[in-house]
Amino acid sequence: MEGIDPTGALRRLQEVVAAARTGSADPDQLLTALSGLRLLREELAGWEPELITAARAAGASWVALAPALGVASRQAAERRYLRLQPSHTGERTGEARVDAERDRRAGDRAVADWARRNSAILRQLAGRVSALDGLGPAADRIGAALGDDDPARLLPPLAAAQPHLTGALAEQLGEISAHTDQLRRDAAGNRRARD
Repeated sequence: MEGIDPTGALRRLQEVVAAARTGSADPDQLLTALSGLRLLREELAGWEPELITAARAAGASWVALAPALGVASRQAAERRYLRLQPSHTGERTGEARVDAERDRRAGDRAVADWARRNSAILRQLAGRVSALDGLGPAADRIGAALGDDDPARLLPPLAAAQPHLTGALAEQLGEISAHTDQLRRDAAGNRRARD
């Protein structure tokens, strides 16, 4: 921890609160205590998303986190976490981050469903692309994705290979990429319309 000693800050705050209760605190002490309280609150608030991230990485479920966070459901626990997280995509409010994450998930589900329905086409295309010379690591990633049960795993390495291709294969991958982008937009719009 860089900026503040929470134990010392809390002790000093308790002393000023005790003095305020007896009427012996002066205005400078109270203002300093209020500033210290704000800094302590900011420091502690920064710990919450960090601890939630660590708990999730250690295998804690949202159901298990809910009571620890003082909320009633796994959805409320995840919503709280998303509201606390800084934005990586430009959302300005916690609610906008929650909406963006839900949009992303809805899009991922729509694309995964489409990929499962079109598994044979995707696998055939991936086989053709991975057999080409000169793709280097892209061919290895496609080969690894071909071994996965989930055909949606083929989409990122195929998209990464597209710039290295020409002709009909490049065009086909471009169409797939445009289609999956549209599926994501449609799923996000449908999700918002239901809310």
